[in-house]
Amino acid sequence: MAMTARQRARTSQLVQLALFVVILAVLIFSIDWPVIFKSFFNFEKIGPMFPNLIIVGLKNTIIYTVLGFAFGLSGGLLLALMKMASFAPYRWFATGYIEFFRGIPALLVFITLGLGVPAAFPGTNWPVPLVVMLSLGLVASAYIAETLRAGLQAVPKGQYEAARSLGMPGWRAMVSIIIPQAFRIVLPPLTNEVILLTKDSSLVYVLGLLASQYELTKFGRDGISSLGAGITPLVVAGAMYLVITIPLSLLARRFEARTAKTRR
Repeated sequence: MAMTARQRARTSQLVQLALFVVILAVLIFSIDWPVIFKSFFNFEKIGPMFPNLIIVGLKNTIIYTVLGFAFGLSGGLLLALMKMASFAPYRWFATGYIEFFRGIPALLVFITLGLGVPAAFPGTNWPVPLVVMLSLGLVASAYIAETLRAGLQAVPKGQYEAARSLGMPGWRAMVSIIIPQAFRIVLPPLTNEVILLTKDSSLVYVLGLLASQYELTKFGRDGISSLGAGITPLVVAGAMYLVITIPLSLLARRFEARTAKTRR
């Protein structure tokens, strides 16, 4: 007797579950767990990383992220408005900027601003926070611009036209009516952009840093060579990143749920 569609789906699920259990069992029994724990979870030797990992590394990672996002959000909003402008040169500039900075690695921007500029212009010595803000912000603004442009275009045009018909200047209608609604629409992707910036802040390692300027990844890299705990320092640094990114991910999901609820 031929199986029904429901029976075939259930059989397929059981086969996949059995295959997963077999693969998991093979991995569990084939891995050298003492070596794994010694290399990845040797927490007895990471004491010297604390408390600086938190009061310096975690703090600087958050500061670098906030600086980059603030610059990127300001620049992204300006670029989004320029790309929607009726004046063609504004659109050309915004399009060229967005395509350029979305197409090059953020690491290249860090190297250019942090190492290339001082080499090309001797005597130029930008502070590390400024280099990080510019490097992260220049790249982030290109992505944020497209996000904000989509949000601005999602606001019904009738609202802008209604504001204009009441005698409100165009710039005021945009600032007080259109832009606030656009931000509410794009809150989830903007939150995801903060997560990406948090991870990209690790690129600051290419700059010459003082101990007070270290971020999480720098602490992890130095811990590998100095503590003799395998890559446990990087595991701990990764856990610190999760302290930042997991709440942000939950916040983004909450924004998505709220946005979906308001659209029903």
